[in-house]
Amino acid sequence: MRNRARIMIPLVAAGLLATACTGGGSTPTPPAGQTQGSQGAAAPANPDQLPRSETLYTTGTQWGPPANFNPIREWDSAVGTKGLVYETLFHYDTTAAKLTPWLAESGSWADDSTYQVKLRQGIKWSDGQPLTAKDVVFSFELGKMETIPYHNLWTWLKTVEAVDDQTVTFTFSKANYQQWDFNLYGRTIVPEHIWKGRSEKEVLDGVNENPVGTGAYKFMSKDQDRVVLQRRDDWWGKTALNMEPKPRYIVDIATPSNEVALGLLMQKGLDLSNNFLPGVANLVKGNFGLTTYYAEPPYHLSANTAWLVPNNTKKPMNDPAFRKALASSIDTKQIVEGVYGNLVKASSPTGLLPQWEQFVDQNVVSSSGFAFDAAKAKKLLSDAGYKDTDGDGFVENKDGSKMNLTLIVPSGWTDWMESARSIATSAKGAGIQITPDFPDFNALVEKRAKGDYDLLINNERQLSNSPYTYYEYMFQLPIQKQQNTVNFARYENKKAWDLVQQLDQVKTDDVEGMKKIISQLQQIHLDDMPVIPLWYNGLWAQSSNSVWKNWPSGAGSAPKTGAVMWRNWLELGGFESLTQLQPSGS
Repeated sequence: MRNRARIMIPLVAAGLLATACTGGGSTPTPPAGQTQGSQGAAAPANPDQLPRSETLYTTGTQWGPPANFNPIREWDSAVGTKGLVYETLFHYDTTAAKLTPWLAESGSWADDSTYQVKLRQGIKWSDGQPLTAKDVVFSFELGKMETIPYHNLWTWLKTVEAVDDQTVTFTFSKANYQQWDFNLYGRTIVPEHIWKGRSEKEVLDGVNENPVGTGAYKFMSKDQDRVVLQRRDDWWGKTALNMEPKPRYIVDIATPSNEVALGLLMQKGLDLSNNFLPGVANLVKGNFGLTTYYAEPPYHLSANTAWLVPNNTKKPMNDPAFRKALASSIDTKQIVEGVYGNLVKASSPTGLLPQWEQFVDQNVVSSSGFAFDAAKAKKLLSDAGYKDTDGDGFVENKDGSKMNLTLIVPSGWTDWMESARSIATSAKGAGIQITPDFPDFNALVEKRAKGDYDLLINNERQLSNSPYTYYEYMFQLPIQKQQNTVNFARYENKKAWDLVQQLDQVKTDDVEGMKKIISQLQQIHLDDMPVIPLWYNGLWAQSSNSVWKNWPSGAGSAPKTGAVMWRNWLELGGFESLTQLQPSGS
């Protein structure tokens, strides 16, 4: 995503919406004049007087007052709701590409349609009640409610049963192995004794004040521009996992702009910024005590792919030949260098993230891939019947009508706005007229859902346990009247969607089986170009060493993921990064 990323939810009913560069919230004040406190001390009566040496200040995930503390709402809940306060059965290690037991001690397929989870002993909710198999059953059965994001799970999950207090058995009508791994680390477990009896509207839309979770933190206070979390000394993971997050307090601040975030970071009033900060290269190379994951470009881990998304239902975007010409007309290198200053990497023609490189079929890329080539783009246009008949430098549609395409990105997203201008400039060199337009974010979402657009930039698929999630976004059918979460291009290819469903039913450890299907999907993608991969957005993480040190580094021994508070990334190594931190004074 943009300044804050969220992992995708396959086949969800609710949209996980990208977030703008700027947002509401009063300008935060840096935590000045705070006093030293002991690890065993009770929480300060005034959350503004937290001991600085025990407090981690973050920003970049929420841009306004905390909307809710509801873990079912993974797209707009307060920072840390899922991952710090509530937890999942597993985490996912993106480096080792495997599930890591969390609330679950183990999980395995008993047969092709039955999966069994063993819960850890001794886990308690923050109110002292024990976590049991009934809580897991209850949490998954919430998905039977039609509006809950993981409702689709119940089209192939038949039953969830508590065999005993520590054992849960899931029985499937169809084993969608790829999706199931995602659900194991993506679904939040909530306490039945508190949530039982809530209406469907309350489950989905309730604020959930005073949340009770199993996680290492509990909410301490909130304000218009921040939430404050306090570490639980009785968290089960201290003994079961032999780990503990080092900050006693976490304060997430809703900064109104990236500039404010940068100012706080430089003033040592902020420890971790998960914002996009242009010019970070100069800060890293300067003597400012700042850390990024890599010490050299691109400085950040790749988190998601940014695509140019043509509306496949409108001419000339409904013509694969035009889409391929458009792909060859875009100078992505200029965007990477000129707009981002090498803070991002150019995408491969497939768009698969670097972490999925083993699944890229290089033979398919060699024969069918694309690259920036204005002369080739012109030839492709001419061969397909797109000519400049009036001599104005731009080609017309095949029927002779004017072609002036509009490319929309949200107003205020300055990097994407500049990228849109760059795309328009390079496309002009091939004779394609594109006009950038910057509607309000909510207006863009409405246009995108209705199909009322020509071109847009999108990047809502994140790194996950499998490229399945990438192709499910690209090819999912059927097309809905309101296309809220996937296939914004409205591309219809039954063969491709059948292949995606076949991929879902390949076991996640069958890499060769996955490669065979993914190769076919890549061929369809590069032949038809329903979406055009551009660049890989980074897992933005700029850290100050003034109060905390040992931030994740590509050269160090910390987890191979950036320190990040983005929603749904705490299960992908973000939480583990917090356990590696050390006070700078030590």
